[in-house]
Amino acid sequence: MHIFLTGGTGFIGRALIPSLLSAGHSVTALSRSPTSAHLLTSLGATPTPGSLTDLPALAAAAAQADAVIHLAFIHDFADFAASAAVDQRAIRALADAVAGTGKPLLVTSGTLLLKHGHVGREDDSFDASTAPFAVRGPSEELARALGGVVVRLAPVVHGVGDAQFVPRLIAAAREHGAATYIGEGRNRWPAVHVRDAVVAYRLAVEKKVQPGSTLHVVAEGGVEVREIAAAIGEKVGVRVESKTVEEAEKWFGWFAGVVGIDNPVENARTKEVLGWEPRERGLIEDLREGSYFE
Repeated sequence: MHIFLTGGTGFIGRALIPSLLSAGHSVTALSRSPTSAHLLTSLGATPTPGSLTDLPALAAAAAQADAVIHLAFIHDFADFAASAAVDQRAIRALADAVAGTGKPLLVTSGTLLLKHGHVGREDDSFDASTAPFAVRGPSEELARALGGVVVRLAPVVHGVGDAQFVPRLIAAAREHGAATYIGEGRNRWPAVHVRDAVVAYRLAVEKKVQPGSTLHVVAEGGVEVREIAAAIGEKVGVRVESKTVEEAEKWFGWFAGVVGIDNPVENARTKEVLGWEPRERGLIEDLREGSYFE
């Protein structure tokens, strides 16, 4: 298959392109600059100029492909609503380009927009109380309505090159001399290794998952944040301690609102539909034996 990919230079995209190529597919990927074009070429993809706001470019590339994987998202937390609006326009352009063709369209979202403190399932809708993450909920609804498949990623996609939640915790532990969690630290973060995640994307394209479906690309449904903090404390060589919400806000800044989230999810239906079984090491093992502290 010939696959059009947005977000090819991101953490997941850089792992997904080689996975698709090794399975015999070819990849055209959206390129915003000569630098990103060079990186995409080095990975084996064919770059095509454009951005998420260049709707004609998105539509043209999607129309020429056999399948579309939409990974890109503008993570502007200063104006997340504007980022979501750009995402929705891009989804519509991609969906219109493949409408009536039966070509798979995968649209990326995340599990954090599900109701917190509740075990989220694939058929659960987003919960408005989870703002700002809930701002991406209308993108999910639009994608399903237009025949796309929604891929909800775990908030922690770990492995070499991760620069998101876990590295923030590590940086805070090094800066403050303690690895911390909020309250009892029993709140849970779903996780998946990046190499397992890209296999799920590939299988979703190859199996042509039913349009309008939702997948949970999650290997571990909920790793307690206190376990994550303990592994970080062990590796950094600092104490592990609890913080109140107020203390955490001073400690982590805006990220404190993420540290305290309880986001357990299930993925049984996804594993059944895809025939997918995560094989890579889990988050705690990756912290202890992976590259996070090199």
